[in-house]
Amino acid sequence: MTNSASGAEPRHVSVLLAEVLAALTPQPGQVIVDATVGAGGHARLVAEHLQPGGRLIGLDRDPAMLELARKRVEGLPVTLVQANFDQLRLVLDDQGIAAADGVLADLGVCSDQLDDAERGFSFAQDGPLDMRMDPDEGEPASALLQRLNERDLADLIYEYGEERFSRRIARKIVEVRRTTRLETTGQLADLVRRCVPRARMKGRHKPAIDPATRVFQALRIAVNDELGALDRFLAQLPGCVKVGGKAVVISFHSLEDRRVKVAFRQREVWEPDTRKPVEATKEEEQANPRSRSAKLRSARRVGPEGTAGGTAKPQAAAKTQEEQG
Repeated sequence: MTNSASGAEPRHVSVLLAEVLAALTPQPGQVIVDATVGAGGHARLVAEHLQPGGRLIGLDRDPAMLELARKRVEGLPVTLVQANFDQLRLVLDDQGIAAADGVLADLGVCSDQLDDAERGFSFAQDGPLDMRMDPDEGEPASALLQRLNERDLADLIYEYGEERFSRRIARKIVEVRRTTRLETTGQLADLVRRCVPRARMKGRHKPAIDPATRVFQALRIAVNDELGALDRFLAQLPGCVKVGGKAVVISFHSLEDRRVKVAFRQREVWEPDTRKPVEATKEEEQANPRSRSAKLRSARRVGPEGTAGGTAKPQAAAKTQEEQG
């Protein structure tokens, strides 16, 4: 059961809150977009700085996350829209907004998603191998594991998970699925652990991460087309931010961070705020361990009005809209 269904408060703690405010510098009367609103932590903090006269648009493809966000932003000038962040241009058009004063995208998975065993994002608890951000769309991870051939599985695990034992793991998946369908997170995690040498599992100087972590990351990225969506989002972002406005992106692994870094190097479009990404303080890392891999990059929009910055098109219209406050 999800938190929204149970009525519980969101468990997710948003990362780099002070750093997001410093980068976005939200002001009364502005329009800011939180393109990955999640449980609403960033959205609430930013929206509080937009009054009077301002407005925040919050996007998320997961309806359960929108329910959690709705509780956090109640009473604030916030419009919540069920849409993926690569549909930003389409959402702005639907809202009658030519360009926003700022856009934020936190690319991390919400703790409430990770902690819900029924969603299948984590192997901390056994659950169905799903991993879809929008549970009503797309192919679950179990179907992907059943459909792909050994070579494609190995390439996926290596490219998206940066796992050097990808071929061994893919071979084992194909061998096992001949007699047993892989349908739970526990099944897959145990299979991966059997494929990784014991020395690698223990680590030499510090505890190694569970090898299943990389495989789960790879599958989640593939199931949700996360890197494709990020490329489409970054391509349309210049045309969605006013000249002088800010774009802020928080990534959690190198595959994402490299793309953001390259996009913000377009000097005719962006002026990066810093040479290196902003990371969590030691104090935040201790209070919220999931902040350890967060990297924030921000840039100010420069160049002529109306620069599109790319031709990628949003895939589909947003499903629902709701305004609060």
